[in-house]
Amino acid sequence: MHSILGLLSAAVLFAFAAKPTSATESQPWTDTSRPLVVDAYELNAIDWQALLTDKRIAGFIHKASDGLPESYTCTDKHAGDSFAHCKTMWRKYAVSRELYQTRRLVARSAGLLWGAYHLARPDNPIDQANHFLDYAQPAADDLMVLDIEDLGDKFMSLEDAEIFVRHVKTRTGRYPILYTNHNVARYVAARAKDYPLLSRLPIWYARYRPDVTGVFPIGSWSNYMLWQFSSGVNCSARKCPYRVPGTATDIDVNVAGVGLEELKKVWAQGTLLPSNTAGPEVIADATIPNRPF
Repeated sequence: MHSILGLLSAAVLFAFAAKPTSATESQPWTDTSRPLVVDAYELNAIDWQALLTDKRIAGFIHKASDGLPESYTCTDKHAGDSFAHCKTMWRKYAVSRELYQTRRLVARSAGLLWGAYHLARPDNPIDQANHFLDYAQPAADDLMVLDIEDLGDKFMSLEDAEIFVRHVKTRTGRYPILYTNHNVARYVAARAKDYPLLSRLPIWYARYRPDVTGVFPIGSWSNYMLWQFSSGVNCSARKCPYRVPGTATDIDVNVAGVGLEELKKVWAQGTLLPSNTAGPEVIADATIPNRPF
């Protein structure tokens, strides 16, 4: 009974820890009390000595896997257009895997929260979930993330995403959170009965605007867990919402929807949010699936 109450209280913490008005604040990353999280992939250059001088950086989320693993033998079906190309792709894949482990060691040694995301591709959701877990090797205090970039056919279907999420829970005892954009978030919230897991995962929200006024609450999301507010889309050498020392303009930066201590508590909890039926205004706005951010 105590464990059930603990899970429920954890879910309520995610849903209600931030004040309802916090999602309407303009440029919350300018509030020095709000923790920031960097996310990166293998092609982002990072000077760790410089990055760690920014004490607002509380966490680091790294790309772990992308679809299914590259072929090692290149004798079966593979993505390369030739045997030599396939071997080159495998070497790049192996190097990126080593880089992931190295950055994880550095970040955790520096006291940063660590997370890993999987870029979801079409088909094979269980194989992709296994690949993600085998690649990321998440510890009990690591955040896990399913990245659904959009509703197009280049990315995993929402139906397969439900299977992916369920399999991660089966193997680890925890759910991942959902990284996605405004378009997908509204689509999922409007169809919560069709996507009972996706619609209740804490949301890492990507939108490159100075505020998110009027977006939340949406379905079961009273607020974002993380908001990706800066990336190569809206950051240049001339102007950038936030510059992280030791990184280039292509780095992604996120602001947390809660304070540092709350973020630490919920970071790797892996629980679902309380269910909440989407309102009519959400359904009306979610009929066009491919609008830009």
